[in-house]
Amino acid sequence: NKKDNFWEMGDTGPCGPCTEIHVDLRSEAERAMVDGLTLVNESHPQVIEIWNNVFIQFNRKADGSLEPLAAKHVDTGMGFERLCMAIQGKTSNYDTDVFQPIITEIGRLAGKKYGDHEPIDIAMRVIADHIRTISFSIADGQLPSNVKAGYVIRRILRRAVRYGYTYLGQHHAFMYKLLPVLIEVMGDAYPELVAQQVLISKVIREEEESFLRTLETGIRLLDKVMSETRAAGSKIVAGTAAFELYDTFGFPLDLTELILRENNLEVDRNGFDTEMQKQKERARNAAAVETGDWIEIAKAEKTVFVGYDALEADVQIVRTRQMKTKGKTLYQLVFDVTPFYAESGGQLGDSGYIDSGSEKIIITDTKKENNLIVHLCEKLPADLTAGFHAVVDVEKRMLTANNHSATHLLHQALREVLGTHVEQKGSLVCADYLRFDFAHFNKVTPDELAKVETIVNKRIRKNFKLQEHRDVAYKQALEMGAMALFGEKYGDVVRAIQFGDSVELCAGTHVAATGQIGLLKITSEGSISAGIRRIEAVTADKAEALVNDKIEQLAKIAGMLNAPADVLKSVESMLAEIQQLRKEVEESRKQKLTQLKNELLAKITTKGDINILCELVQLIDIADLKDLSYQIKSQVNNLVCILGTVAGEKAGLSVLLADEIVAQHKLNAGAIVREAAKAIQGGGGGQPFFATAGGKKPEGIGEALAKALELTGL
Repeated sequence: NKKDNFWEMGDTGPCGPCTEIHVDLRSEAERAMVDGLTLVNESHPQVIEIWNNVFIQFNRKADGSLEPLAAKHVDTGMGFERLCMAIQGKTSNYDTDVFQPIITEIGRLAGKKYGDHEPIDIAMRVIADHIRTISFSIADGQLPSNVKAGYVIRRILRRAVRYGYTYLGQHHAFMYKLLPVLIEVMGDAYPELVAQQVLISKVIREEEESFLRTLETGIRLLDKVMSETRAAGSKIVAGTAAFELYDTFGFPLDLTELILRENNLEVDRNGFDTEMQKQKERARNAAAVETGDWIEIAKAEKTVFVGYDALEADVQIVRTRQMKTKGKTLYQLVFDVTPFYAESGGQLGDSGYIDSGSEKIIITDTKKENNLIVHLCEKLPADLTAGFHAVVDVEKRMLTANNHSATHLLHQALREVLGTHVEQKGSLVCADYLRFDFAHFNKVTPDELAKVETIVNKRIRKNFKLQEHRDVAYKQALEMGAMALFGEKYGDVVRAIQFGDSVELCAGTHVAATGQIGLLKITSEGSISAGIRRIEAVTADKAEALVNDKIEQLAKIAGMLNAPADVLKSVESMLAEIQQLRKEVEESRKQKLTQLKNELLAKITTKGDINILCELVQLIDIADLKDLSYQIKSQVNNLVCILGTVAGEKAGLSVLLADEIVAQHKLNAGAIVREAAKAIQGGGGGQPFFATAGGKKPEGIGEALAKALELTGL
């Protein structure tokens, strides 16, 4: 039936009946007692599915109906680890030679033996599994991040780190040390692991160290939450608090629950689940896209892309579909022929319009979906069967091509200046700017950036003509010297783009000659994750505007300095003078505070063995209250020091209590200052022995001082 023998990828799309192949790995005695047939798909650890064959023959439509596919095929998938388990006669994937060398190395690093203690065994299995997932993903170009697939990788890595931290006592980065043994086990089958070993190791280590800092922060915050829960006379930690730890600080819920159990507390799971559901709803509403079924207007096997050679074309609409996203209704159009480039390879899609003579429809974007070139618009044409003339936004295409060609020159220059280890790890190419991500392990110095920029601009001025090698064999393109980007998937036939010595496999749109780019100016360089740097730059009109803006700024600065012959020297001289003046101001401030301190020392009163000072002082900066309070404390024992000041339209209040007074009289400076600050319409806080507050009602400072003294009870 459908439940047991029908496979589909989702609510819509290709699907069909399937056949599953299972194996019974139990002992003969167990098989004699219970027939394996009764244990199929019952989650028995030794009666397992090792192979599934899906006969893809239908397309599930949005209305739930099935339509036969014109081209049918068998989608086959086998579980490698399960097959090893069956062939090697093991009862667990983790007992096979796929995992055991990694588990043994984990035990060596942690000083633990596999098989001695179940919680430790589980931790070792989790880490052995996750180091493979993480390493393969990074090798394939997917880096940990806070979005989409990158977030999945980050969560998997953090889960493994958490198991090592809790059960194996690994409070320092250790998972990256497993990479050599993983390469020993899997390197022959995955040569990418060997090629990318340095990058993978660095990324994993930095992610580990970052999350270990998060763990320490989370544990401190959880200690505070537990104290507040006990103080309220409860043993249930609010779900909202646990969710904040998870959502804001990346602290795993299972670790929160483990620590709470050790302290005879528990979390309100219902409250946590409610907050999680709210977040999911927010994310779902923000990203939800509803699409209807395609409506066929005319027959066409595929869309012919003519955009490399033409920016206009006569087109026919062959299918349409309605889509809703973020409460807005849009329409998708597919043409038989199109000059519009669809977003791919980091290059954003074209926009423009189609015109039937009686109606003009604006195309806002062009995207790819299942190899279809899909054009987005906000309204459907009145007559879908009419002939249309499609026109690409020429200026946007030209500016985008400038930036795309510039990324090729930039990539080549970076490899020449920094080394051939530099590899593209992502890009964004649009009309306004370019963004280029690349593997490199150090900050690119200003001198290196200047060299890169100089090399690129020299090649722009050489006006290298575009040599487009369209529809060449992949192997032939590599023999030409074409650079294949790591992590990209290429077919048997590819397109190579060449400008001088720069040759890359690329499907994007480019300039006819590099001179069209005009000029490249790098606007920023920085790190985006472990071992990955990002350069942003502008070209052509944007680069010219940037240069003109800088020249204009320099001219204005020169004018403000009365047009000196050497603007830089004049600015340096002015900065040195400002630095000297700051030193003089600081010295004057210190002298005033010393004088004020001496005056206040004479105003201290005593009550028993306690020294009390409660005064309004004149200060230029409210922040000086702390400095003044601590200067007085350094000369007076057993001190209660309450100071207030007014600066402009603001008031400041500070409360300092000697440690012995806090302990003996159970006082808290933070609580005192918060209550007293109400008189100046402000708020503040701090530690039990020192706290400050600010307020917007200066006339209330006298009342605030009196209230603070009253709250000490002295």
